[in-house]
Amino acid sequence: MSIKADKIWAPSPTTSRGLPTQLSSDPKGERIAYAVGAESKINNKSIFLRSIDNPSHSTQYTGHNTATTVARFSPSGYYIASGDVSGTVRVWDAVGEGLTKGEYHIIGGKINDLCWDGDSSRLIAVGEGKERFGHCITADSGNSVGEITGHTAQLNSVSVRQQRPLRAATAGDDSSVVFYHGAPFKFNTSLRGQHNRYIYGISFSPDGSLLVSVGADKKIWLYDGKTGEVKGQIGEGQHTGSIFSVSWSRNSKTFATSSADQTVKLWDASAEKCVQSWRLGEEGSVSVPDHQVGVTIPQGRSDGLILSLNLAGDLSYLVEGSQKPQKTVQGHQKNITAASVSQYGTSGTTLWTGSSDGRLCSWDIAKGSTERIDGETHNNYVSGVEVSNGRVYSVGWDDTLRSVDPQANTFIGGAIKTDGQPKGVAVIEKKTIVATHKGIEVFTEGHKTGELKTKFSPLTIAASEKLIAIGGDDNVLHICSISSSSLSPQKSIHEPSSLITALNFSPDQSLLAVGCSNGKITVYKCGDWAVETSRWSSHTGRVTSIAWNASGTHAASSSLDTNIFIWSVAKPGTRVSVANAHKDGVNAVTWVDNSRIVSTGGDVAVKLWKVEGLV
Repeated sequence: MSIKADKIWAPSPTTSRGLPTQLSSDPKGERIAYAVGAESKINNKSIFLRSIDNPSHSTQYTGHNTATTVARFSPSGYYIASGDVSGTVRVWDAVGEGLTKGEYHIIGGKINDLCWDGDSSRLIAVGEGKERFGHCITADSGNSVGEITGHTAQLNSVSVRQQRPLRAATAGDDSSVVFYHGAPFKFNTSLRGQHNRYIYGISFSPDGSLLVSVGADKKIWLYDGKTGEVKGQIGEGQHTGSIFSVSWSRNSKTFATSSADQTVKLWDASAEKCVQSWRLGEEGSVSVPDHQVGVTIPQGRSDGLILSLNLAGDLSYLVEGSQKPQKTVQGHQKNITAASVSQYGTSGTTLWTGSSDGRLCSWDIAKGSTERIDGETHNNYVSGVEVSNGRVYSVGWDDTLRSVDPQANTFIGGAIKTDGQPKGVAVIEKKTIVATHKGIEVFTEGHKTGELKTKFSPLTIAASEKLIAIGGDDNVLHICSISSSSLSPQKSIHEPSSLITALNFSPDQSLLAVGCSNGKITVYKCGDWAVETSRWSSHTGRVTSIAWNASGTHAASSSLDTNIFIWSVAKPGTRVSVANAHKDGVNAVTWVDNSRIVSTGGDVAVKLWKVEGLV
């Protein structure tokens, strides 16, 4: 047997309300780079490089040891510089296998922004430092090539003029723009009085003639790119919300801004006027998720494409002359906690995923594209997703059971309240069984038709046609039978040595796989409940899910130890594994068909794997 990586489907960029999110595009205009993610209470340590024209194609860099914050392509396109919350910058290969070229500690706090010089040889990194707010280094060795001084608060943005004589500019929470001459970079002048609130973005034009700054005061200021002299303010009053980001077109004639007023505007720098404005979100409504927090104009393209990012993580593809986005790319922003596949084994296979922020998404596995489920979703952790009878069912820590119409890709009916916090969900024909911390509840067509109060707190659940398996906090496997409206305890198995965290019946319902918090998996025969095998014990962390293939001959398992295993029933000692499948733990794994599995994890990515030579 063998298992190898097939595809990585990237998450949406991490965003945080009231703060900019940095996007970077390569010199050819083919890929974008972004961090996922240091904000919003997640601790992801990944950088994703994603194809612009085919967003389902992406690569992942996992070299950081703390949550990542920003990534920037070098002007040559061969390298990426990325920063994290510890103040560390890593330089790595953008066109090969992502090998790390250098690791440098810059400041004693989070890196907010990075910029390369025109030779791809020097870097300036800025952020929330303690002793200093930024530093200038060489990209190949980390040697100092200048100092960042003149500020009294954290820095949010930095830009380096790509032509000689070299110039650099920084801006941040002290409302000032500081201009530097280099290299080595030295303080030249501090420009105060233009902005009166935080400055979020600053950028030199590609030809080096102009510098632009934008901020929370809704103002746009232009400066001479060589001398730093203030040229004037443009577009006063046109943005009605904080301006988070700015990006120049390659001809240096126009630049784009993104704002909390839900608009992206394209400006003519010489005419000092707006030439087009896009308002994202529903017409006439105010929507916080549609705040535009990041923007980039990919260089090297001739189609005038502008990519804008909203607070919800949606990437909108905008083109001058068209008022509507060409397309919108959606996805998850938080830890993906649950997954299930519908239309198993057909060409129209769909993956359904839920995340810790309550978001549900559907994935077209053939195309690698994703859409958010429309309608009123969960507002907290999604603890289970199941598919049956043309419906998708989900439960979350908002104590609700919800259903989705797969054809319309929308929630249907209202949220059904449960008596306790749901831990998992299973579906038998028209019955939906929910395990909560208080017991088991049975719902039929949206109505509660039965329940079983337990002395233990259920942690996970699985169902066959006539049986329900429950893993509780008492380290006991509980087997119940189910009738039209009642649950009856049948057997208790005390052999598990630790908490039961994953359960799944084989497709023919002859076997039950039981995964535990100590990493061990035991397979029982349904009926006499004898042990079929207890040799599936290679995980070193909590087993998070177990999935059988269609023939029931093999099972895949995932764990917080970051690994995925494929197990054989006939040959229990035969197994294959993927180490570090998801850096922050694997939360779910499921079969697409007999030769492919899909996994989700704490890195917010969805990964497709090819499985060959099953024995």
